[in-house]
Amino acid sequence: MKKRHYLIALLSLMVFTTMVVWIVKINRGELPYVDQWTRDPVDTFPGTFIYTFFRTVTNLGSEPFMYPFTFICGLGLWWLFRHWLPALIFAGGTLISHLLNKLIKSLVNRERPNILVEANAEGHSFPSGHAMITLVCYGLLAYFITKKMTSKKAILAVQISFAILIFLIGISRYFINVHYLTDIAAGFFIGLFCLIGFIFAYEHIQKRKARS
Repeated sequence: MKKRHYLIALLSLMVFTTMVVWIVKINRGELPYVDQWTRDPVDTFPGTFIYTFFRTVTNLGSEPFMYPFTFICGLGLWWLFRHWLPALIFAGGTLISHLLNKLIKSLVNRERPNILVEANAEGHSFPSGHAMITLVCYGLLAYFITKKMTSKKAILAVQISFAILIFLIGISRYFINVHYLTDIAAGFFIGLFCLIGFIFAYEHIQKRKARS
């Protein structure tokens, strides 16, 4: 158990250090090496099936879709659990991650590689909101849905399906050239930490309720 904790702490430190290095380079006006290596292929995507596919997928993480989606799913979780807490953690977690994303973007102040208003791609670039916020939103939704399931195969299927969806939404921002790859990676990293934090908060509250 201790070894696992040490490993998680080490990986977290490595991720944090990597993001700090990226931010330092960005503030110096430099492109991180990852972005230098991955910029050229982006110019080949427009007009292809890949671009069209990801241009459609990216809408599943855009604000015009996410606002009603979060509200409806929050109501659904309230009905499913017959309690307000799952709905609050889900909707509140999504909102907090959105606000945190806006805050970090304003602090890092990185320009996008391209502005695409119709794809909800305006403002600052680092970290990607589509990667960060959808990981929290869809991740929490998958977590609460599987809490009501008993079949291990069904649970695994839901987890894999949501993981693929989250990845596709996040990476779509690279393929339609509105984010650098480091923006997306940072969004996934920060979103994962947020997701773990919200799940921990929910389970902690549940344990306290069970003891009382």
